[in-house]
Amino acid sequence: MTPSRALIRRLLANRTGAAAAELAMLLPLMILLLFGGFEGGHFIWTQHKLVEAVRNGARYAGRLEVTEVCDGATTIIPAARIAEIKLLTRTGQLDDGTMHPLVPGWGDDAVFVSVDCDAFVDTGIYRELDAAGPVATVAAKGVPYPSLFGGLGIFDPGISMNARASAPVIGL
Repeated sequence: MTPSRALIRRLLANRTGAAAAELAMLLPLMILLLFGGFEGGHFIWTQHKLVEAVRNGARYAGRLEVTEVCDGATTIIPAARIAEIKLLTRTGQLDDGTMHPLVPGWGDDAVFVSVDCDAFVDTGIYRELDAAGPVATVAAKGVPYPSLFGGLGIFDPGISMNARASAPVIGL
């Protein structure tokens, strides 16, 4: 017994459930795009926070007195000042070491502060020093990216971010 042609035509013309089938096929792609967009936006926002924090640390270091940072061409910045710069860079605060970092998982070991005492021009306010002006550099290296959906196993948990900023030390 073969089905009649009329029955076959009716089955092929039947469109009930077509929208559900299309949704079932497109839903995984739509979810992937949605969560991928969330993750991409979160990465850009986190990288921006990191860059802004490093710039703020460099600005703070640039406001230190030149004589506190350098003695001629020799770097003499005290360890306490370096700790302050690291704390400000990581947390945005100077007075409380218990503050949460701006980027979750960011520790002091990923913040690097250096001063090059012979890097800037020797004119203007630096003329009195008889040496070129110093430049403070603050860098964040290997800061782990706190993924929104890292627990799903879709994104690499080993992604790290870097940022670097420099500022002339002018002692304001």
